[in-house]
Amino acid sequence: MKSLYDFSIRTFSKLADISKGSHDKLEKLVDGRKDLFERLTEFKSGFEKPIAWFHVASLGEYEQAKPVISELKNRMPEHGVVVSFFSPSGFEIASGRAQENVDFITYLPFDTLVNAQRFIGILDPKIGFFVKYDLWANHILEAKNKKIPLFLFSASMREDQIYFKGYGTFFKKILTSFDYIFTQNTQTKTLIESLDFHQVSVTGDTRYDRVKSIAETPKAFPELLPLVQGKKTMVVGSAWEEDMKVLIPFINAHQDYFFIIAPHDINQEVLADWKSKISRPSLKYSELSGRETAAILFIDNIGMLSSLYQFAHTAYVGGAFGKGLHNILESLAYRIPVIFGELKQDRKFPEAGISIEYGCGFSVSDTRQLEKTMAFLSDQNHYLQACHAAEKLVNDNVGSSKKIMDTVITKINRA
Repeated sequence: MKSLYDFSIRTFSKLADISKGSHDKLEKLVDGRKDLFERLTEFKSGFEKPIAWFHVASLGEYEQAKPVISELKNRMPEHGVVVSFFSPSGFEIASGRAQENVDFITYLPFDTLVNAQRFIGILDPKIGFFVKYDLWANHILEAKNKKIPLFLFSASMREDQIYFKGYGTFFKKILTSFDYIFTQNTQTKTLIESLDFHQVSVTGDTRYDRVKSIAETPKAFPELLPLVQGKKTMVVGSAWEEDMKVLIPFINAHQDYFFIIAPHDINQEVLADWKSKISRPSLKYSELSGRETAAILFIDNIGMLSSLYQFAHTAYVGGAFGKGLHNILESLAYRIPVIFGELKQDRKFPEAGISIEYGCGFSVSDTRQLEKTMAFLSDQNHYLQACHAAEKLVNDNVGSSKKIMDTVITKINRA
């Protein structure tokens, strides 16, 4: 199985290189890694602190890593932090600006044995963390071979994954190479224990720590105050075309609401199409001059969304109808109800089901259900109950990062 895995990785990297001219993401995936080792060597040549290495797939997992990185820096300040990304979208956004508590950001090279040996050899981390599920065999096994303490946190797994199949011996070895695994839920803990691996505990999803921290000190947007003051505002986060098909009839019918809409992808043609279908006055954030009046504001930049929910009476979070629900916890941290589409992949987004159980999350399949949900929330008692439920959900789940670092420090001190 190991030889088949290595062959598939080599084949993928070669095909990606050959095909990159026909696909923008593939091009970034390949070209972004071209001088990876040279940049890593340059960084290491002038950096003397011991390295704590965090690997994430993309931005979502990086958000999960941030509270653990912060906790590590508070309790192990002598360490530097390096974050590796697999995804170009995550790498480009994170590397484009200074990151708190992070000393260096890099791509992870394609997971061949030679690349893993070279990457680990240059980086020379003293401790390693993987987040959620992006597990690359050769890098993990090489770190294990070098006796680097390894931890997986915010793990969320399903029984249909290859780690838990009878023929998945090689992949089981990857999971059991970690010194300790911190899971989001009991189901994942039970699955991992079925591999006869018991260095595992349920510590929850570190995103709760992250979103609560953001909500307590959101970015200020004074330029938006004239638009939102005195109005009920719905903030729409990560809107896709499928979401807007549900939302646009509602927007056109409800003069009593102001809408802030952050698209999943900033595509000017798509924004123009949405604007043309909305009968009420709208403008883009980049067009603000301070004198406008509008009923809809489109956010045509990246990085504002997690703080925009401070203006929301209600949130709608997109993605459920398509590739995957965006982060609903960002909005719940502001103690407001959140609405989202009917999930196609509900097992991948357990927080959606949990929010429904608590009474602060609401799933809709079409505009009619959206109307019914908003009518329900227009009752002040129902609305306040949903707000209290959102606050309780977040408060019930914070503290994961501290629990993780308590165990990590104990493990390291015993080694």
